[in-house]
Amino acid sequence: MTLPSFNPPQPHADHAVSRLRSSRLAASSKPYVARGSGLVRCAGCRLIVSHCICALRPSVPTRAGVCLLMGDIEALKPSNTGWLIADVVADTWAFGWARTAVSPELLTLLADPQWQPYVVFPAEYAEAQQRVVTEVPAAAQGLDGSVGKRPLFVLLDGTWSEARKMFRKSPYLDRLPVLSLHPEQVSSYRLRRSTQEHHFCTAEVAALCLALAGETRAAESLVAWFDVFSERYLCIREQLPLNPESGVHQRLAQLAAAPVSPAPAGAAAP
Repeated sequence: MTLPSFNPPQPHADHAVSRLRSSRLAASSKPYVARGSGLVRCAGCRLIVSHCICALRPSVPTRAGVCLLMGDIEALKPSNTGWLIADVVADTWAFGWARTAVSPELLTLLADPQWQPYVVFPAEYAEAQQRVVTEVPAAAQGLDGSVGKRPLFVLLDGTWSEARKMFRKSPYLDRLPVLSLHPEQVSSYRLRRSTQEHHFCTAEVAALCLALAGETRAAESLVAWFDVFSERYLCIREQLPLNPESGVHQRLAQLAAAPVSPAPAGAAAP
């Protein structure tokens, strides 16, 4: 069986994370050297050219948005999964985090009346427990056809110690509700080791948030996209043969072939 190429090849991912990566590289005084830095990588998916997945990239309309606050070198890492979120969720923003400065564009986004931001973080780290929520309200539609605010998930993208520092030392986040997730499954992330099996990578957290917001198709597509990326990344790292007809590839193809529901109100165009 030959899997269809259900999207045309896209040579470059022109989204928030790729732009942050470019600006971070331009500002760096010395090159960032990652594992496998000598390999020729695709600019669109960061995998080596022979394992490129750009032609498989899903396109799913979403009402929800994602705001990534990224650690200093997070956008430079080929294994970063925030990039995968931006591939799938059109309304994704990415900002580099610094303790002593904050982007005016970030503050403008958080104050935009069309969005309801949620800082996604474990409840036990919120000093004021009244900030903690565990659900995302469904969008209420008024008599005039208008709908409520769109959920904007603020994800702290970095190592666990970096994420804790971002949460503690970002006063502009203090007024926002804290969305605490309690997933049942164990993380499948194998690209970087974590000492805690209940720690999820950023893409997995985003998929859980999308599902909580009722964005089932987008959540499933992001998980499938993450799984395909992870499988090919590990094939490269461990020098394993690539199987483009594996189960994760089949799942991504099935989701892409399924009929797409009309875009939710307020969603970005695919």
